[in-house]
Amino acid sequence: MLKIFLVEDEFVVREGIKNNIDWKAHGYEFCGEASDGELAFPMIQKLKPDIVITDIRMPFMDGLALSRLIKKELPWIEIIILTGFREFDYAKEAINIGIAEFLSKPINGEELLREVDALAVKVEEKRK
Repeated sequence: MLKIFLVEDEFVVREGIKNNIDWKAHGYEFCGEASDGELAFPMIQKLKPDIVITDIRMPFMDGLALSRLIKKELPWIEIIILTGFREFDYAKEAINIGIAEFLSKPINGEELLREVDALAVKVEEKRK
């Protein structure tokens, strides 16, 4: 069972993603959450999720800074970035960091789950 970790500063969005998707029924373990990258990184180091879903703009440490740290220390973790901002510079930097997906908000549960499922196939192939 692949582990999913969520980093999102908007409480309502975080709760929606966490609670409106039946993670277990789809073969995932929702292993943790944080409201910004600074809080998330030590938790990610400890929990070692397979996939991190993170917002891009957050206080203290944004999603790109968090992604850089994750890719440096835990390069096997796949990352999905969520953003309400459609700026090319963000997407370009995300690609350079090695982000798997760059998705625009608002996103519904089905759409996010499709992206997670596609990424899960990639994670499983890497493991083999």
